[in-house]
Amino acid sequence: MPDLRRMFDYDRWANREALASLSASPSPLPRGLKLMGHIVAAEALWHARLTGRDPELSVWPDLSAAQCEIWLADLERSWNRYLERAVPAELGNCVAYTNTKGESFTSTVEDVLTHVVMHSAYHRGQIAADVRASGHQPAYTDFIHAARAGHIP
Repeated sequence: MPDLRRMFDYDRWANREALASLSASPSPLPRGLKLMGHIVAAEALWHARLTGRDPELSVWPDLSAAQCEIWLADLERSWNRYLERAVPAELGNCVAYTNTKGESFTSTVEDVLTHVVMHSAYHRGQIAADVRASGHQPAYTDFIHAARAGHIP
């Protein structure tokens, strides 16, 4: 569990950094913002699946930077509560869900939690590419940087 908590600490920090780099761009980056909205929505969707709730967002919502910031803060609290209550014995439990294409799947809790962090990292890379292509400096969100700089425990 400490490893998963640390990965979620990294994910939260990196998501905030990526959003800050989008917000700092003098010109709007619609694709980057769309990707950030997708990160937010996907994390909310997986949290809803794990907690047996209905998702509140579509998978590709149109969110402003300010809305993404609000959602990220809410997700941080939600994931913290979830991880505080989780116990290692539950990581192998299966979660049944239906994806947005209507296909049914079953995955372990551990695989879902790992996926959440990796999925976000993938899209943060796309955001970084968009920020750089627009002539600006993307956020430096490498895990090793976050660990060395003390951004995560």
